Amino acid sequence: MNFRKATQQDLSSLVNMLAYDQLGAQREDTSSPINQAYVQAFKSIDQDPNNELIVAENKSQIIGLLQLTFIPYLTHQGSWRCLIEGVRIHSNYRGQGIGKGLFKWAMNRAQEKGCHMVQLTSDKQRPDAIRFYENLGFIASHEGLKLKL
Repeated sequence: MNFRKATQQDLSSLVNMLAYDQLGAQREDTSSPINQAYVQAFKSIDQDPNNELIVAENKSQIIGLLQLTFIPYLTHQGSWRCLIEGVRIHSNYRGQGIGKGLFKWAMNRAQEKGCHMVQLTSDKQRPDAIRFYENLGFIASHEGLKLKL
């Protein structure tokens, strides 16, 4: 298994993976050709030194993804944090340690970038994902709130 930065050629596979579950199916657009909003988002992520879109690859097949965002803070003595978002493992590969390996890689990457903390949010409608994160050592220490604009 290989972990690498995503390329624009990966976009269709990534969008399909994001749309695969019940929540993603309601908000993602898997039409072909690919919605240009995804292309623009990818370009913005790719050009931002504080964002990385990472894929897990097995024999040239994308089997997982996540996005890392490195955030400077004034709190904690001006330290950096890593936000992990958009986590998906292809349904055919779940339960095989792929997610654990991807997170181990991501946490090492966060340390390389000087982060003192890794944080994430998970939709409450994804109890399996929340258990997975808790098994990795994440704790629900804060209450997260969102407001759609």
